[in-house]
Amino acid sequence: MTKVSSKDYAFLGLLTLINVLNFVDRSLLASFANFIVPDLELSDTQFGTLAGLAFLFFYSIMGLFMGVLADTMNRPRLIAFGVALWSIFTIASGAARGFITMAIPRMFIGIGESILTPSAVSSLSDRFPESKMGFAIGFYYMGIPIGAGLSLLIAGIFGPTIGWRNCFYILGALGLLLALTMLFVKEIPRKEVSEQVDEFTDKLKFRERFALLIQTLLNKPVLIYMILAGVILHITLGGFNFDQLWLVQERGYDRAEIATAAGILVFIGGVGGNLFGGIVGDVFVTKWGYPRSMSLFWIGLITAPFGIIYRLVDPGSLWIFIGIFIGSFQVGCFWGPAFATVQELAPSKIRATVIAFYILTLNLLGLAIGAVVAGISIDYLRAIGNTQPYTWTLLGLNIFSLLSLPFFFIAGKKKYLVKEAN
Repeated sequence: MTKVSSKDYAFLGLLTLINVLNFVDRSLLASFANFIVPDLELSDTQFGTLAGLAFLFFYSIMGLFMGVLADTMNRPRLIAFGVALWSIFTIASGAARGFITMAIPRMFIGIGESILTPSAVSSLSDRFPESKMGFAIGFYYMGIPIGAGLSLLIAGIFGPTIGWRNCFYILGALGLLLALTMLFVKEIPRKEVSEQVDEFTDKLKFRERFALLIQTLLNKPVLIYMILAGVILHITLGGFNFDQLWLVQERGYDRAEIATAAGILVFIGGVGGNLFGGIVGDVFVTKWGYPRSMSLFWIGLITAPFGIIYRLVDPGSLWIFIGIFIGSFQVGCFWGPAFATVQELAPSKIRATVIAFYILTLNLLGLAIGAVVAGISIDYLRAIGNTQPYTWTLLGLNIFSLLSLPFFFIAGKKKYLVKEAN
């Protein structure tokens, strides 16, 4: 078993910190929705486009190319470039005066952020043994709930005092400092790849990589099931960009107070879910010989009723806060098992490319479509006189997410050995 050094854990901590900033920046638009939408006079469709398509199209498409670069280039320097790029355009977002001037920076933020995860997960797979990858990736993906929670706390605490624009400026500046720090990290040799394979990998063209990617998907159906389940789940998550608008406009909460409360719940629930999902996923593989996806099936099945109940209760009900917490916990459970499964089944020479392709499907076919469809649905329901367009749109997406469970279950029935992954 490969020994993990203190430097490897320190590297994991640095990547997680960068991922926290990544998701703070990414989530700021949704967290400040009740500040930005009226300030920029956006429709719900426009807001959904900004939160989804404008960012995620470029994030997803460029992510596939960044996966190829991560398989061949110095990954710490590549990450440093990406952090610097998205931070510069986070600052530019703070100066937006309308839909177009917010959309353009969102596109470049997507390009910058597309670099991080393929490079990070590929690097972690070279530093941690397979038996600890669920923990390592789950820890890295704590950046999602921590970042999302912090962005809500920033909106609730600093939004009314220094304004949303200054928050964008400050966080962009912090990103530039982290980019500088990443330049001092050294690259390490890629695991389980001989010198002969390294030479082959460097000369592998994009078309050849894509052909190998298709071959991998056809030969390992668990990947197909994980893609289908993940896309369905992320369509629902795309609609969650409207949660703050729903809580304020249809449940009557103060925009600063509910952002702060939701931030705390997302932080605690999401972090707990990340740790729980990573550890339980490892147990399913090492103890019971099942893919980690089976753990996602059971977690999704148990938590499903909460996602429906809290959309239907009256304003002020405790179930709303329980629903926010449980929802964050369930989403947190996804990252470690899902990405550990993908990296285990991906051939070493295109591991980052496969990860980038998985991210592309989750974001472009999932989050982007979910956010835009939700915005269109809300505008349509409002136009025909529905008094709760946010409630019925988000409830529909919660119910739709249940379609992911059969695919997690099917993937979980396909037993495989970790040592066969490469």
